[in-house]
Amino acid sequence: MNLEPSFDSWKEDNMSILESLSGRRNCLLFSGGKDSSLALHLILKAGMEFGFDFEVHSAMFPVHRYIDEEIEMLESYWSKRGIKIAWHDVGVTDDAIKNDPDPCIACRAIRKKMLKTGLTTDMVGEWDRFTIIASYSLWDIVSYSIEHVINHIYSRDQSTPAEDKNKRFFETAQRFYPLLKMNEGYSIFRPLIKLNDSDIRSMLDQEGIPTLSIPCKFSNLRPKRLLENYYKALGLSFDYDQLLDFAKKSLSLPDLSSYASINKGEYLQNIF
Repeated sequence: MNLEPSFDSWKEDNMSILESLSGRRNCLLFSGGKDSSLALHLILKAGMEFGFDFEVHSAMFPVHRYIDEEIEMLESYWSKRGIKIAWHDVGVTDDAIKNDPDPCIACRAIRKKMLKTGLTTDMVGEWDRFTIIASYSLWDIVSYSIEHVINHIYSRDQSTPAEDKNKRFFETAQRFYPLLKMNEGYSIFRPLIKLNDSDIRSMLDQEGIPTLSIPCKFSNLRPKRLLENYYKALGLSFDYDQLLDFAKKSLSLPDLSSYASINKGEYLQNIF
């Protein structure tokens, strides 16, 4: 990416994927945070230029972030840009995760369950033309690399079975790819994985895009968030191509074919 990221540089980098979205049912997963807010902005502009439509779905969890005032603020901004957000109640409160030793993993499990249930029933009819748009960033996959090196390769802690470590890396490794084309016809598009967090914040500031103002009270328990704070404190930025090359050569990153044949129920519930 350019030192000063813009819609045009992002569009050029994702041109072939954006051209393929016309005629498909595209679903952007929206949390109201910085990453999904920028993804929505970019996809909205690209949709106008490349002639594709998309819908926006948000799982309102953890619940403490999604008070009425916050939802009204986001709806006010996005509705003026022609976007209608479908807000989904996941059916549980924050009590479901507050005493969990790793509430973020528990939160992801709840979101995955909602995703699988919603996508396989009400939201999707024709899987052969469906695209899920998810907002993982470059800093996310840098953190997954460090997690794998520290916890899985060099750790002396033998309390976690190797099978569980391998399962975790198989889950995070597929997020290194901008596009997954599954054998059942649907695709997973990650439009932000070549953008540093500083790029994302800069573009949000330039465009004046609002995000949820209530931080997640569980976020500081996430190793990924701690690593992001470290990158930010040192003013670090990363290069996607160099990271991908490292992951393939040194981490044995699974290739795309490892994921393509996975049944959609299994993928959405346990891997996505």
